[in-house]
Amino acid sequence: MARDVIIALDFPTRVETLTFLDRFPGGEKPFVKIGMELYYAEGPSIVREIKARGHRIFLDLKLHDIPNTVKRAMSVLSGLDVDMVNLHAAGGSSMMKAALEGLTRPDGSRPLLIAVTQLTSTGADTLKNELLIDTPMAETVLSYAKNAAASGLDGVVCSPLEAALVKERCEDRFCTVTPGVRFAGGDAGDQKRVMTPEKAGQSGCDYVVMGRPITQAADPVEAYRRAVREFSGA
Repeated sequence: MARDVIIALDFPTRVETLTFLDRFPGGEKPFVKIGMELYYAEGPSIVREIKARGHRIFLDLKLHDIPNTVKRAMSVLSGLDVDMVNLHAAGGSSMMKAALEGLTRPDGSRPLLIAVTQLTSTGADTLKNELLIDTPMAETVLSYAKNAAASGLDGVVCSPLEAALVKERCEDRFCTVTPGVRFAGGDAGDQKRVMTPEKAGQSGCDYVVMGRPITQAADPVEAYRRAVREFSGA
């Protein structure tokens, strides 16, 4: 399983997004995440444009609906030639299996499909008092991960705090994509369950997702390179 740092392109417009990507030298094409803000503002065209520039893309739309609706939506997304897409594991196994079916192209190829377990902005109090889940966070995440693996998915989105447990209990090929990664001493923002790139690498995370610590840095390119160095242990 390849390991990499994914930059969250949390920009509201095409111009801001491409201006940011233009800061990287021509041969440096970081793996990027396109989330709801940018996708809803610019639509599929921004995905195609960034893909044409040579970037791998994680399309982070977190689908969650009835199985047939998700299946049909995934069949549309499969035509965008992205590298990774996701949905909410809380939708259940029927929805996840339908998504996998919709995402798979006639030739059998498809992007990686991963399931969001619990958002890294969700803390233990919210889990218990608002979502009414009495099971501890780590066990909840692991249960969702096992359901995703049994449904044929490729991995999960979880916090780096749960990644090691997921890797231990699921197959080795099952990948962990982990937001909530911040440089030592950095602002956690709205994240509750966080870890540094170095510790995330040591915990067995396959991919870490970093947005503001890179995109809002004084030198985003150097911040990205620092993340890669720390995550890889170089």
